Amino acid sequence: MSIETLTFRQANEEDLDAIVYMLSDDKIGSKRERYEHPLPGAYVSAFHAIDADPNIELIVACDGDTVVGVQQVTFTPHITYQGGWRATIEGVRTTSTERGKGLGSQLIRYAIQRAKERGCHIVQLTTDKQRPDALRFYERLGFTASHEGLKLHL
Repeated sequence: MSIETLTFRQANEEDLDAIVYMLSDDKIGSKRERYEHPLPGAYVSAFHAIDADPNIELIVACDGDTVVGVQQVTFTPHITYQGGWRATIEGVRTTSTERGKGLGSQLIRYAIQRAKERGCHIVQLTTDKQRPDALRFYERLGFTASHEGLKLHL
C-alpha cells in the first residue's frame, strides 16, 4: 500500500464484510462485534440507517479496490457555539496488515477536511481508555484531551 494511492469514498453495502472484519480484528472489538457469515442483520440495518442520513458519512479508505480503512463521521448541529456544527469521528479502524504505515493519519485528516467543508467549528472523538496508543496517536494529530467522557451502556 502507498499513502499516495489511497482513495476515500462513501461506503456501500458491499463494503460491510470488510468493515465488520476490521471492527472485530482487535482485542476490544473481538469482544463486541460478531464477524460471521452471513453477517448479522443488525449490521445491514445499521448500514441502511447510516446511508440514509445526510449528516453521517461512513468513509472507507481504499488501496485500489481493497478496503483498508474505515471511519464514521457524524455532523451534528448544536445550540452551543452560536448554533455551530461539530463533527464526531468514530469507529476508526485499519486492516491489521496496514497499521503503522500512515493510513490512520490519512483517515483522520480526511475527516477533518470533510468537517471543514461542512462548516464545522470543532472535530471531536473519543477513544477507549484501554487504547493508550490510540490516545497518543490522536494527540500527535493535534487533538487534546480537554473533556472527561462518560458512557452508560444500556
